[in-house]
Amino acid sequence: MATSSVMQSILVSPVTGVAKGAGLNRTIPRSCYLPRQGRNSGMLVRCMAKDGRKEEVESPIEANVAKVKTDFFDLLAFSGPGPERINGRLAMVGFVAAIAVELYKGEDVFAQISNGGIPWFLLTTGVLSVASLIPLSSGVSVESRSKPFWSSDAEMLNGRFAMLGLVALALTEYVKGGTLV
Repeated sequence: MATSSVMQSILVSPVTGVAKGAGLNRTIPRSCYLPRQGRNSGMLVRCMAKDGRKEEVESPIEANVAKVKTDFFDLLAFSGPGPERINGRLAMVGFVAAIAVELYKGEDVFAQISNGGIPWFLLTTGVLSVASLIPLSSGVSVESRSKPFWSSDAEMLNGRFAMLGLVALALTEYVKGGTLV
């Protein structure tokens, strides 16, 4: 809170000319020049309260764990964190399983579904849905747990491609009248 008010007072001060819209057109004396901070640059601000006590600052690790709404209907809302993530995870598992069974047994997707695939589909859907909703319902966002290589954006993109891949696989096998490989 203190950091944002200090930065606002610096940016709106008459010395910088930001509030008046002067911007770069106004000549600023060299002694009053303030360097620009990048959007993601790190800056540490420490302040003291009037009575000499230090203000408690949240650690970077605690700040990295973002909290989200934990209501069941908010999690499964159209724009909520659950539906696309769960569908993407199911599509990734389903696409790999469909290709693996097709290579092993030589059955297309429709034959796999009609030859006992529905119970496996329901079991996988239930397990992955519950496993995906438990962390979200405890208030931990997926973005806070992502790593640079295994990011939540990469998971969403892979899930979208897997959804398209499953539809393309089923459509191709339907039009072709047999297995893809």
